[in-house]
Amino acid sequence: MKRAEGIVEILEAFDLTGSYRAAAELAGCSHHTVARYVRLRAAGRVLTERTTRDRLIDRFLAKVEEWVERSHGKVRADIVHDKLRALGFGGSEQTTRRAVSRAKRAYAAGHRRVFRPWIPEPGMWLQFDWGKGPRIAGRDTLLWCAWLAWSRFRVVIPTHDRTLPTVIACLDETLRRFGGSPTCALTDNERTVTIDRVAGIAVKHPILVAAGRHYGLQIHACVPADPASKGGSESTVKIAKADLVPTDVNLLPAYETFTELRVAWTRSASK
Repeated sequence: MKRAEGIVEILEAFDLTGSYRAAAELAGCSHHTVARYVRLRAAGRVLTERTTRDRLIDRFLAKVEEWVERSHGKVRADIVHDKLRALGFGGSEQTTRRAVSRAKRAYAAGHRRVFRPWIPEPGMWLQFDWGKGPRIAGRDTLLWCAWLAWSRFRVVIPTHDRTLPTVIACLDETLRRFGGSPTCALTDNERTVTIDRVAGIAVKHPILVAAGRHYGLQIHACVPADPASKGGSESTVKIAKADLVPTDVNLLPAYETFTELRVAWTRSASK
């Protein structure tokens, strides 16, 4: 397909010479190309439009788009090809892959997530999450990791479990170390926080809601399988594990008792 300027030059050359071949020599193209654009102009057609040929997959495109939509853009092209063959499609798998790729791009364009910078406010957000702590005397430990989004002040508390009483106790100790209560707290969708989801809306544990009301804190659950909504707390977990969990890299000594871990946590928190 030639650019609009080139088409104008071809038509000007034809209008000047009245000959397909002479115009082709002036414009530097084939006389067949000159004849084509002259016919399009005479028919009142758009000179820059592309002519498309019917394809075998054209009558199946609506079904391909339906499968992409129903799978939220996750369906594989080979699965789509097998389904199309069952419906009578006789084209190649490469043709199917191109069609699926176009359908997925169109789906992504209509469902693209918009990322905006999150600007925290003083006293607004607390985030907390859990990390795996060191193993002591044959028993696993856990690390409660909380941080304030504005000041990045963090609190790490070693525990033996993550039951609801432990969550409330850790929340109480965290707020005491903060010296106050922020407006909102964001965490993961654990059973101690979210007991169900109805129409995509989290149903929070009533005891945790009551605890939040006691402290003047509104507890929110993040979007499932979406690390971007609580990346701060996950980074806090990584830092806490690097500070407290013995590995071959940090060469921390193993803890003999849970008390030693609590002492190490106190030293880490005072840094």
